[in-house]
Amino acid sequence: MDPLADRLAIQDVMNRYATGVDTRDLDLYESCFVEDVQVAGFTPETMHGRVELMTFVRKALERFGPTQHMIGNHVVALDGDAATMRSYVQATHVIAADPKKSLTLWATYHDALVRTPDGWRIRDHRLESHGTRMFTSS
Repeated sequence: MDPLADRLAIQDVMNRYATGVDTRDLDLYESCFVEDVQVAGFTPETMHGRVELMTFVRKALERFGPTQHMIGNHVVALDGDAATMRSYVQATHVIAADPKKSLTLWATYHDALVRTPDGWRIRDHRLESHGTRMFTSS
């Protein structure tokens, strides 16, 4: 095992996450997660499994036009075939019903990942929101 290669591969999971959702390549987005992923912070209740997560994501994206997720400041802790990562996210979402409006979210993602035969995947994903703001362009 190469710790540097593992760190880059783990950070790349979040790059695929952002690219997948922002380009609406939901197969790419879904590939970031293990089948029995647990997801918290996006809804009042924890979501259990990729099927529930993807149902939520598809429905949520109907409300938005273009989105842009800027994810950085990755802090990775490796432990063999498991890892944790904390990342900052600033996500801008254009409102589909009124494209002059956009919603920006500032948050931290807290993730637990596991090494699988297909590479690193997210096992637990939690959004810690630090606030949102609606913007209107002229």
